[in-house]
Amino acid sequence: MNERRGKVAWGLIALLPILFYLAVVIGRYGLLPKETLQVLFGGDGIPEVIRAVIVRVRVPRALAAACIGANLAVCGALFQGLFRNPLVDSRILGVSAGAAFGAAIGLLFSMGPLLVQGSAFAFALVAVGLVWLVGRRFGSATLILVVAGILISALFNALLGLTKYVADPLSTLPAITYWLLGGLSGTRWGGLPPLLILTGTGLALCFLIRWRLNLLTLSEGEARSLGVRVRGFRLAVIAIGTVLAAVSVATAGMIGWIGLIVPHVARAWVGPDHTRLIPVSAGLGAALVLVLDTIARTALPSEIPLGILTGLLGVPAFFALFLRFMRTKEERR
Repeated sequence: MNERRGKVAWGLIALLPILFYLAVVIGRYGLLPKETLQVLFGGDGIPEVIRAVIVRVRVPRALAAACIGANLAVCGALFQGLFRNPLVDSRILGVSAGAAFGAAIGLLFSMGPLLVQGSAFAFALVAVGLVWLVGRRFGSATLILVVAGILISALFNALLGLTKYVADPLSTLPAITYWLLGGLSGTRWGGLPPLLILTGTGLALCFLIRWRLNLLTLSEGEARSLGVRVRGFRLAVIAIGTVLAAVSVATAGMIGWIGLIVPHVARAWVGPDHTRLIPVSAGLGAALVLVLDTIARTALPSEIPLGILTGLLGVPAFFALFLRFMRTKEERR
């Protein structure tokens, strides 16, 4: 591990409270830093409009951004280690495709925001459940799970296309399209409890088992010889990653690249050991989405969908990582 890079990574994580505070202060409705601190720490004498903007709008949105960034990054780190493939993220098992179809169904039938989230979460679990059934029938080897995930994703993408085809082009179709672009514009306290509870539980479990995750990077025989019940532990890791990704996609729509890029950056800074990789991925993911969401709602007169920003950042970032990998490969020859 590069010690200097490791210190930078932990330093960025230590800046999370400052980034959260800046995400609350910065916005189209100007807030004074002092007033924001007073509201956050329970001070009195602040106009009700300012208090409402901070407490009802920006704080829940910043919390959601931090949770979603941490969830997607940790899910990517889990799946990359589990499948021993650096190109894997939360989409590999059909989570995102299932959630997208579930949300589209909710919007098609004019459900409320909470029901749309619930539908997205439920169909994300259904997608992974189908992958698990295929693995149970034909064996839970990594290749079988990956192929099953690709097929289930294709199925739900086809169903999503059918849903968009039958949707009302004047009302429902634009709503589905906008949701698929990803964003946190509708985030309020009422929709946060599922995200906060599942995020806290999932990340806590990842923290507790992080040292055992290193064993999954070994061959199945080696891991079993060290006392790990490979199949059961693999399914447990898949379940944790699925829940983290599903609740994130259900809350904010399709936000790509976080689960692919952030674990690579964290691994370059602190090494492949999951005892350090998991907390650093969570911190960097939270910090990145906080920054991107702040840019999304302030850069232009109208809000930029968060999924577009992550794509604009993710493509050049991935290309840079690819060039770095190729240079390293050439140097080893």
